[in-house]
Formats: sequence, C-alpha cells, structure tokens
Amino acid sequence: MTASARQLEAGHENGTASECSVTIYTDGSSLGNPGPGGWAAILVWGDRRKEISKGYVETTNNRMEIRGVIHALSQLSRSCTVHVHTDSRYVCDAISKKWISSWIRNGWLTSGKKPVKNRDLWERLLPLLKQHRVHFHWVKAHNGHLENERCDELAKRAAASPGREVDNGYLADS
Repeated sequence: MTASARQLEAGHENGTASECSVTIYTDGSSLGNPGPGGWAAILVWGDRRKEISKGYVETTNNRMEIRGVIHALSQLSRSCTVHVHTDSRYVCDAISKKWISSWIRNGWLTSGKKPVKNRDLWERLLPLLKQHRVHFHWVKAHNGHLENERCDELAKRAAASPGREVDNGYLADS
C-alpha cells in the first residue's frame, strides 16, 4: 500500500482528522437498466487521488449511483469534511431535499405510500453520512466535467467487466 493510500485510509490530509477534507466524484451505470451495472468514484485529497469501481451482474442505475457514494465514503476511516459531486438527482435530492428523513419518519414509505426503493442501500449510507460532514453537489452528466466523465467511463467498464458480483439487495427486491 502506498503512503497516500494509507493516508486516505487513515482519513487525514495534513496529519489531523480536523483538517481532513476530501472531494469525491461518483457515477453509476446500468447497461439496460436493469442490466449489468457498475459504479465508480474518484477520491481527491490534497494533491492525491484514488479511483475505485466495481461491477454487478444485474442491477439498476440508481442502485449503482448510491453504491458509488457508499463505497467512496467507506474508504475514509476518520471523520472528514466531504464534498460529493454526482450527476444523480436521485442521490442529491434524497439527501439535500431531506427525502430520506421523510422516508424514515413514514416507515420507509414514499409520499405516495409505496415502499422506498433501494432501502438496503440507503440504510448503509446513513451511518456514513453521520460519520462525516458530507455536502452533495449535483453536476450535469456528459457535459465535459473531467472527473464525472472519468467516473462514467470507469462505471461502464466495471458494468461490462468479467467477474461482476451479484447485487443481493436488487435480487431481493425483484
């Protein structure tokens, strides 16, 4: 493991947790929606960066969008200020517009009284959001944003790669 990877896992940029600041770019892809899917994230702290991605056999685009955020935040072992940049309105709005708080208050039902989709992933994301100071930023997809375009490329590559995993939460909802 490189020194910069150890620092990322330790969750600090300049030696102390209070100085930890990380910028994350994420994207998700599903070839067919549902179909083979993948997520990708780029983590940037200081002058360092790390790219991560993974593919799944059968899933949806929204699940991959959420997974990108989950897996990126899971890379951090200490509390950080995090700026997440995503082209997913679904992810941004669920947090920024406090949909997730309403879903929880309503017993994981939407305002239309239907079960919230991807509940398993939202429940995995919640403790990570509490561990860090996370700010979500929406970026327009396929608009020349270099990191978003790179995440898109990595997510599509992961979706098409051999050795994809089963997205158990998706199959359970089917």
